[in-house]
Parts: sequence; C-alpha cells; structure tokens
Amino acid sequence: MPALLRSRVTDWTVVVPLLAVVVLVLTWGRELPPVVVVIVAVFLAGAVLAAVHHAEVVAHRVGEPFGSLVLAVAVTVIEVALIVTLMISGGDKTQSLARDTVFAAVMITCNGILGLSLLLGALRRRVAVFNPEGTGGALATVATLATLSLVVPTFTTARPGPEFSPAQLTFAAVASLALYGLFVLVQTGRHRDYFLPVGADGAVVDADGDGHADPPSPRAALASLALLVVALVAVVGLAKMVSPAIEAGVSAANLPQAFVGVIIALLVLLPETLAAARAARRDRVQISLNLALGSAMASIGLTIPAIAIASIWLDGPLLLGLGGTQLALLALTVVTGVLTVVPGRATLLQGGVHLVLLAAFVFLAASP
Repeated sequence: MPALLRSRVTDWTVVVPLLAVVVLVLTWGRELPPVVVVIVAVFLAGAVLAAVHHAEVVAHRVGEPFGSLVLAVAVTVIEVALIVTLMISGGDKTQSLARDTVFAAVMITCNGILGLSLLLGALRRRVAVFNPEGTGGALATVATLATLSLVVPTFTTARPGPEFSPAQLTFAAVASLALYGLFVLVQTGRHRDYFLPVGADGAVVDADGDGHADPPSPRAALASLALLVVALVAVVGLAKMVSPAIEAGVSAANLPQAFVGVIIALLVLLPETLAAARAARRDRVQISLNLALGSAMASIGLTIPAIAIASIWLDGPLLLGLGGTQLALLALTVVTGVLTVVPGRATLLQGGVHLVLLAAFVFLAASP
C-alpha cells in the first residue's frame, strides 16, 4: 500500500499539473523573459497531456457520452472565464475578442478535430463509422447557435456596427443556453444511445469507449476529476501568460491582431484534440465527434450568456458579427459538415476536406 501511494504521488500526471499551477502563480502578472517563456510553454504542454489522461479516466468511469461532456464543459467554462477577464481589463482592443475566439473554436472543432478524427478512423479500417442521428443533431445545434450568435449581428439594424442591442443580446444569450441545455438533456437522457460508439453494422459497441478494461474506482475517478480541473486551469492560465510573447511574434510577423485569438484557441483546445485523436485511433470515432461538436456547442452556448452578463460592466461596443470571409467559411463548414454526417460513414476524403477548410481558415486569418 505505501508503494502504491508513492507511485501515485510521483506519477507525472499528478506532479505536472500541480507544478504547472505553481509556475502559473509565480509568473502571473509579470513580464517574462524569453527563457521563462520557454519554461512556461513546456509546463503548458505537460498540463495539456495530463488533462487528456485525467479526462479519459473520468470518461471511463462515467461512460459515454458523459465523459466527452465533462471535458468539453470543463475546458469551455475556464475558457469563458479567461475571455471575460480579458474583455473587462483589455479595453477597446478586446471588443471583438469573444467573436474571434468563439469563431476560431467553431472552425477548429468542426473542421480540425472532426477532420482529424475522421482521417484517423478511416486509416484504421478504411471507413470511419459513427451514428448520423446523434452527430447530425449536434451539428444542427452548432449551426443554429453559430448563426444566431455570430451571423445575425452582422445584419441587424438596431446598432450601426456588427453588434446586438441589449434586448437582442439578451435573447441570443437565453436562446443559446436553452439550446445547449436541451441538447445535453437529449444526449444524456432519452437518446443517449445516439451518441455511443457504433460498429460497421450500426450496433452500439463498447459503450464506455475504452476497450474491455475495468473502470477506475470512484475514488480514483474523483481524484482524476480534481486533477483535470487543476490541469485545465493551468492550461488556460499559462496560455494567457505566453500570449504577450505570441502577440509580439504576431506583430513582428505583421499578422493581424485577431490571429492571436486563433493561436490561443488552438492552445486551449489541445486537450480535446488529443483526446479525440486517441479515441479515433481506438476506433471510437463517435466519441471523437462528441468531443468536437460538443466543444463547439459549449463554446457558443456558454460564452454568449457570459459576455451578455459581462456587458453590464464593459465599456464600448461588443462586436459579434462576422465579416464576409468568415461568413463564407462558416457556411462552407456547415454545408460540408452536413454532407459528411448524413451517411454515418466517412473516408479519408471527408477528413481531408475538413482539414483543408481548417487550413483555409488559419491562412485567411493570417492573410485576410
């Protein structure tokens, strides 16, 4: 028993998140020299890997789709807190931060994570198989949330810019919460089987998504849940700490300021990306798609209500409406996603198409 305890205490998945938080506390609010930035980046990467491990432990204990939901919501809640904090303290330059971050999250999840998952699933057995009912419902919810929150403000006339009036923002916030809450009820309740891994014949297989291994004990799962939260706090906090270095690099490269949001979103979404990739390699593509679309949904469904409340204290306009290029990319993503999801089967081609869309988004963000 003492040996087991020592092994647990010295496990890197326990030590790294705790050390990452210590590094975060020591560096918070300070200007960091290049050497310290490198150290922070190393602990950031370690915290991401630890978060993926603990998310898988929790997912194995609670089963799907609850496991995917835990990781998506945990990351998004902390991400939302970071966005609101930056908007309150950042002044005029953060007027479009929520829009840029949410749109980047949608493009990264619906094209990057989804495309990578399909690609890995198809490489494993030539065709990636998933449940079109559950995945289609998730995609429809993401498309509706994105349109209400990011497209409609571009065309409203109550304000001169691409922004909502207070009444319109309140409606968008309530609608976002209602849609997200309804989806969670459907996903975890009456139609839970629509979000479980399926085989080539469409039958549900290995509902916990982790082979035939025995689930961890409740105590181990609770410990992993606590360490997951610690790791995610470290991921988001350290991402914020390296953001000045990223901003300096972006400025030195003459890239648009909005590109900083893309890089931060990529860092924050690393845990979901790695977890989705590992699930796809185990032939559990449905779990990967749950993570991808669930993260996109949580990002919109929780961010918009949060900034609606924060707007009471924010000065200046809150820009939510997308520009022309962004609207085109979002529309193409939704159409391509529908064509990918409807058959319930995908090949390397569909995965490649979505990854090209992500590449187009990143390139056009850097060169608008």
